[in-house]
Amino acid sequence: MTRQGQGTAGALLCALLGTLCAAGFRQIRYSVPEELEKGSFVGNISKDLGLEPRELTERGVRIISRGRSQLFSLDPRSGSLITAGRIDREELCAQSAPCLVSFNILVEDKLKIFEVEVDISDINDNAPSFPTEELEIKIGELTVPGTRFPLKTAFDPDVGMNSLQNYKLNSNDYFSLAVNSVIDDAKYPELVLERSLDREKKAVHQLALIASDGGDPVHTGKLCIQVIVLDANDNPPVFTKPEYHVSILENVPVGTRLITVNATDPDEGFNAQVTYILDKMPGKIAQVFHLDSVTGDISILKSLDYEDAVFYEIKIEAQDGPGLFSRAKILVTVLDVNDNAPEVSVTSLSGSVPEEAPAGREIALINVHDRDSGQNGQVTVFVLGNLPFTLEKSIDQYYRLVTARSLDHEEVSQYNISLRATDGGSPPLSTETHITLHVSDINDNPPTFTHASYSAYIPENNVRGASIFSVTAQDPDTDKNAQITYSLAEDTLQGVPLSSYISINSNTGVLYALCSFDYEQFRDLRLQITARDSGTPPLSSNMTLSLFVLDKNDNMPEILYPALPVDGSTGVELAPRSADPGYLVTKVVAVDKDSGQNAWLSYRLLKASEPGLFSVGLHTGEVRTARAMLDRDALKQSLVVAVQDHGQPPLSATVTLTIAVADSIPDILGDLESIHTPANPQNSDLTLYLVVAVAVVSCIFLAFVIVLLALRLRRWHSSRMLQASGNGLAGIPASHFVGLDGVQAFLQTYSQEVSLTAGSRKSHLIFPQPNYADTLISQESCGKSEPLIVPQDLLETKEDPTLPEGQHVSGAHHMAKAKQVCQRLPFLQLSHVYDTPVTIH
Repeated sequence: MTRQGQGTAGALLCALLGTLCAAGFRQIRYSVPEELEKGSFVGNISKDLGLEPRELTERGVRIISRGRSQLFSLDPRSGSLITAGRIDREELCAQSAPCLVSFNILVEDKLKIFEVEVDISDINDNAPSFPTEELEIKIGELTVPGTRFPLKTAFDPDVGMNSLQNYKLNSNDYFSLAVNSVIDDAKYPELVLERSLDREKKAVHQLALIASDGGDPVHTGKLCIQVIVLDANDNPPVFTKPEYHVSILENVPVGTRLITVNATDPDEGFNAQVTYILDKMPGKIAQVFHLDSVTGDISILKSLDYEDAVFYEIKIEAQDGPGLFSRAKILVTVLDVNDNAPEVSVTSLSGSVPEEAPAGREIALINVHDRDSGQNGQVTVFVLGNLPFTLEKSIDQYYRLVTARSLDHEEVSQYNISLRATDGGSPPLSTETHITLHVSDINDNPPTFTHASYSAYIPENNVRGASIFSVTAQDPDTDKNAQITYSLAEDTLQGVPLSSYISINSNTGVLYALCSFDYEQFRDLRLQITARDSGTPPLSSNMTLSLFVLDKNDNMPEILYPALPVDGSTGVELAPRSADPGYLVTKVVAVDKDSGQNAWLSYRLLKASEPGLFSVGLHTGEVRTARAMLDRDALKQSLVVAVQDHGQPPLSATVTLTIAVADSIPDILGDLESIHTPANPQNSDLTLYLVVAVAVVSCIFLAFVIVLLALRLRRWHSSRMLQASGNGLAGIPASHFVGLDGVQAFLQTYSQEVSLTAGSRKSHLIFPQPNYADTLISQESCGKSEPLIVPQDLLETKEDPTLPEGQHVSGAHHMAKAKQVCQRLPFLQLSHVYDTPVTIH
């Protein structure tokens, strides 16, 4: 409910009460004790109102109260006023008397209101109680008798006789109770000291203060009083011993407790609080020992050392709170332990010894000392390891370190000598000292190579100045005796000094190529390398290096047959029309200057005017017929053969072969004659055009041909002179050496060697020629007389069937045949192509 609603309700209630008061007003009084159970009878309200109990509900009788909780309620069945709950007088009225509770009863039908007043009477339901259950009072033992000490007062919430009435103290020999009253009748108890206290006889007195009320039954409250007699400081602290003796090892750790001193004081409290103090004495006592002022523990502040001090005297004091004290002393004896390792010092030292020094050479003078005493100070010293050194006793604690044998620098150039000194303690302690001794070197070892000979490989076409190999020689000597210089022994290769091919770095031993090597020029060379040290006198050694040049695929295949022409002519091979499949027409021969896989050659047919007619052997280069010849196959067949090696990358060369398909030379001429007279006008016109073109070209080159003929005559004359001086041609008739103009057919641009082969008779005409001169022969050139040797079976004709086999043909007969060829083949060329004699088999 909001505040506005509450205000409105209050205003209405006031107006209603005013109206009721004007109508009629009566007062009714009841009395009831506190602490009744809920529903307890208070009074017969129906009778006092002049109503029957049943009329309470009919007439709308109800209780009206303001500002407090409802303490009473109406019983509609009995018409009685009863308690609505437990009523506590002390809660409602505290110490006030009397305790009245007022409320109104409204009769609604007559609009009458009655005032009811209930007197709540007190009962003895509360006992007196003190603020605390215990009270401690401290009284000095010298306190004067009659002294009063206020005590805590008790409180009882009841009123009248039920409230607090008196106090009582239990009986004792030292204290009594006095109770004072003030204006408000409150009673205040006091404790009175009746006689002097003696703490030594009784230090604590236990008293009980009883507070009681006047109710029936009587309730009481109790306060326990503990009187503590305070002591007077009349006794100083006393140590358990006036002098303490302690023995301790010198190696005890810092913080170790040596002893705990104890002083007692018969007094108590502050008078018996003992504090321990380290007497301020000259010296280092306060720096070495620590005294705990509370516990009396004496501990070590710093490490003890028997060698510094063997005995300590410590003076201490024990002081109580007020200041009384007593003294004692502690005698500390330090026991020696083996805590000092022997000390080794090098008095004199020689840093180096020559390797040829004899045994007994003095190296160092050693002094040994141990700060411990007795057996702990007995020291022995020796050399560690299996070293060629020994110790010799000198005076006192001095030893001489000498060599046991002569030393070798190459065996050990530096010795790290370890000396160990051990004392006789338990456990024994040791000290090691290290001495470094250098063995000086002399030049007694030459440089040596790991191997007497080495092999190195370098690819051809290498870069000039490239590093190709490195040699290293080892010299066990040191300094200048081990400084090695490398050089190449003087030698020649193919008449050229070796230094023109290879150089060596004199300091590092790295070899450099001064030129680019060619595998085809030379494949290996041997070098002798000298390693020389810088000692006095210098020593040297030699080794042999075999340098192998590795091949690279830098040469393409070279075709030996058919040889490449130089005069632009094209070679012609003869294939019989009657040849069976697989017939060997010719063979392409090629070589490769490289080696190994780079020189493995394979042959293949790149191009053919009649595909499928010929085949080339992959590895042999043999040109064979792949099938039987047909009439439709042309007289002239052109083949392009490729020769390729197996290098990386592969290189190749090509050659063009011109093959004439005919059984014999007369057949070739017959076929050419039939070609010259075409069967149809179109072929005839084409042939005419060709003849005219050849004639024009022949005229243009006529002057050039004359010059070439003159050069050929000169060459022929020179070759004749060489033949006369050569041994390989001796005994051969002059008639066997002839010259012949080659035949260049069909004006092709391929220049190759001309070969005519008549396979059917197993005889062939071969014109190998290393030099060519392109020539177009006119009708007049056909009349030149040139010696020619041909197989007799090839030159046999129907007009001369009786010519003996194997007989040489006369020059006139050769010229006659040549004229016939020129007359029948005016567009063909003949060239004298020989620089060397040719024999026709």
